[in-house]
Parts: sequence; C-alpha cells; structure tokens
Amino acid sequence: MLATLVVVFVVGFRVLTSGSRRAIRRLSERLSIDVVPVESMIDQMGKVQGEAFLQYLHRPDESHLQNAAQVLLIWQIVIVDGSEQNLLQWHRLLQKSRLAAPITDAQVRLALGFLREMEPDMQELNAFQMRYNAFFQPEDGVHWLH
Repeated sequence: MLATLVVVFVVGFRVLTSGSRRAIRRLSERLSIDVVPVESMIDQMGKVQGEAFLQYLHRPDESHLQNAAQVLLIWQIVIVDGSEQNLLQWHRLLQKSRLAAPITDAQVRLALGFLREMEPDMQELNAFQMRYNAFFQPEDGVHWLH
C-alpha cells in the first residue's frame, strides 16, 4: 500500500513538473552546464517570476533561448559573483554554445523584470552591460559578427 502511494506520488510529481524540467534542460544542455545554476536562479526569482521565466523559456525560437541565456549571465555576474574570472568563464560558455552576443537594453529590461525580487541595482546592471559588451568591440581591425 505504501509502495503504491510512493509510486503514484513520484509519477504524479514527474508529470506535473515535466514541462519545467524540459525548459530548464533546454537551456542547460545548450550551455553544456548542470541544471543547478538555472534552477537556483529560478528559485531566487520567486514563484511568479520563476513561472514567467519558465513560460518564456518554453517558447521554441532561438531568440528566446538567447535572451534566457543573457538573463542567466546577468544573474550570475550581477547577483552571484561579479569577479573577472567568473565573467570570462561565462563568456566562454556562451561562445561555445553560440549564444555570445552584446547585451541589449531590451535584455537588461527583461532581466530586470525577471530578477526584480532580488532588487538588482539599475546602475550596476548598466555598468555590467558596458563591461560585457566591451568583449564585442573591434580590436585592431578585427570586427565581431553578431
């Protein structure tokens, strides 16, 4: 009897959370990272914004995946660890997954909306945007294609 209840609970839980697990896995697999950073960010967003982020991530097109990756990057650097080493590590991850691009003002506003429970400082976000976008500035005649 108890075993049956456990099986029903586990199966029910997996059915109820399969969509969110799939969305999280989509981003983490593309970035070749564990799901923990994505899940941690969603947990810190709060219930409403976390669900909104998952719905956003469910959208099938590449631009939504790109924007979700930029939100994760902003969270990682602005909220979690703003060190230069962490910034370089995440920039390399985005490059390898072909998601590296300058952060737009629209992406900053999107991140601000999703991360509002953490109350990120707008000046800090703008400073990070300029710092990150410096990776894409031309150097000695070399131009990045976006």
